[in-house]
Amino acid sequence: MIIVKTQRGMEYIAMQAIREILGDIRIEVRPAGYLGILIVHSDDTGSVKQIPEVERAIPVSFEIESDLNKILDKAEEIVSRMGDFETFAVRTTKRGLKHDFNSMDVNIQLGRRIQEISGKDVDLNQPDKSVYIEVINERTLIGILDGEEERKKYTPDKTNSLKFFGRISFVQMPYLENLKGAREIGERIGRNAQSFEIKELVIAPYGYVNADELLEFLKGVRRGKESRLKIQRKSYSRDVRETEVHVHDLFQTFRDKKRKKSVLISTDPTGRQISELREELKKAFSRANEIVVFAGSRTGLPKGILRLSDFVVDLAPHITFPTETAIPASLIALLDVYEEMVLERDGREKG
Repeated sequence: MIIVKTQRGMEYIAMQAIREILGDIRIEVRPAGYLGILIVHSDDTGSVKQIPEVERAIPVSFEIESDLNKILDKAEEIVSRMGDFETFAVRTTKRGLKHDFNSMDVNIQLGRRIQEISGKDVDLNQPDKSVYIEVINERTLIGILDGEEERKKYTPDKTNSLKFFGRISFVQMPYLENLKGAREIGERIGRNAQSFEIKELVIAPYGYVNADELLEFLKGVRRGKESRLKIQRKSYSRDVRETEVHVHDLFQTFRDKKRKKSVLISTDPTGRQISELREELKKAFSRANEIVVFAGSRTGLPKGILRLSDFVVDLAPHITFPTETAIPASLIALLDVYEEMVLERDGREKG
């Protein structure tokens, strides 16, 4: 038996594709009405994985009643099926409301039981083995996957982008045109800033601005930031860094950051391409405690800011980015330079 997970709405397409390969076998599509899941009565996991609609195929080791004690009683048998491993994770998906336990209860208590029996450690990011507990109303299916069968989000050979983004202060001129537009653009900017978990987002107008438009823009920034932060805290198994949001005059912000000897980068079509600046940027990143990125809005950055910046970067020649895309466009481009710097540095240290 195999638990097959698909995108919602892809279940019947996956079923047809599985039957084309394996023949007229029994397949439970959307068991108990739950979307995104099939139960395939076959042991040919390899063939099922060849179907692009299949997100994950988990061979079932045990089928039991949905009772927490009965799940915990399977711990020894689960460990015996896991083979050789040093680290593991328990991942539970509970479907149905009539249970006196939740997914976290299973993860914690079964994880503790497996740890006591095996003497091995829990690792939620890079486990050697993952134990999947799939609760479907009164029916629970238990499967085990090798670590390499999971997509590893965080591995030692990947540069930790959080370290880089934790040094980023992004200074954004507000988008002020009409109340609705200001609010919508502000929401996208707030969401983008929190998505990258940057150190700080500074909303930086200068001169006189319309108070109502600025208020709506800031409301949008807050709404976007908070909505993304809520999702991150639910999704990540680590602590999430909350991006600080400040409001300050553009020119005074520039003076303050320059006084602190931060690296000041302005984004503007008059600047140089990243490819021309890579070596200079890498040297700057290696010594900087803070990297400050300035982005304009409909009017662009003032010429004095551009003249006195350490770098003026044209992220995409002949293209003008919408205001709300300045954060992801800038940070992804600069992250590429930072990753190259880290790889070169680590290579020299190993050599």
